[in-house]
Amino acid sequence: MTSSIASFRFTEAFSLAAPIAQAPMAYAAGGALAAACARAGALGLVGGGYGELPWLQREYALALSAGPRERIGCGFITWKLDEDASALDWVLQHRPAAVMLSFGDPRPYARRIADAGAALICQVQRMEQIPHAIEAGAAVVVAQGGEAGGHGMDTLNGRAVISFVPEAADWLAAHSPSTLLLAAGGIADGRGLAAALILGADGVLVGSRLWATQECLASDAAKRHALAQDGDATARSAVFDILRRKDWPTTYNFRALRNAMHREWEGQTDALRAAPDEARALFEQAAAQGDFTRANVTVGEAVGLIRDLPPAGEVIARMAREAQAALG
Repeated sequence: MTSSIASFRFTEAFSLAAPIAQAPMAYAAGGALAAACARAGALGLVGGGYGELPWLQREYALALSAGPRERIGCGFITWKLDEDASALDWVLQHRPAAVMLSFGDPRPYARRIADAGAALICQVQRMEQIPHAIEAGAAVVVAQGGEAGGHGMDTLNGRAVISFVPEAADWLAAHSPSTLLLAAGGIADGRGLAAALILGADGVLVGSRLWATQECLASDAAKRHALAQDGDATARSAVFDILRRKDWPTTYNFRALRNAMHREWEGQTDALRAAPDEARALFEQAAAQGDFTRANVTVGEAVGLIRDLPPAGEVIARMAREAQAALG
């Protein structure tokens, strides 16, 4: 084991101070968050998400104005690019350090990303997806466990980080040893970072912990509400996707805090899909009012490890320091 976290392959590949990438959380990971993480020595990824071009243009410009270009990239939901890839084409004109693709086949977009000089990061949830990422030329594979907040593989098909990461590490070592591996899901402090490195990852992708920071675009009320919860408080289902009018492929669903609205429709997603109007009206009203008994708060199981709302740079420094101490 290398004695310094600054010398792991991921830090060296992207000139980072710590082997940490910030998750490109849709609507939450804007330019201020990506820039703050980049300034702190992590890889900052603007949440290009659903490919809404005006939003991306504003937030990516902010990231470039406030952070080092060589540590700033963007992430997209791949199946949405299949409908309209104009946001990807726009960001590639600005020479991102990396482009992360999640939830779909990355291969149709591999050539244009490579031609722009950006590193391709592919997030996967199962072993069977890794060969597609390698075929696409992924410089980095992210092994996402079901613990993660927001979207991920459903509970029937998803994996847990503690077994998925070492299995993915072994496969890559045998088949594509130059490809880097990040662990994602449930990692919110230096212990999680150190554990991921010991399991064979080259670094980590951090979502919920960086969601709960001052620069994140989520509302302060949602963040404060999350601080009062523990890791038992989240659930993964399609309920909030249906309520938010997000037509996701059925193998993926959404982890958020499990509130009264979620509990009402658990196990009844088919009925909700068939007649969503009344529930959607209640949900949208709650979202506008900041009523989190019905509106979603998008965090993962790591919420039980989060007890403050510091600047993102402080989170990066704290995780690096704790991981270095744990690894000796």
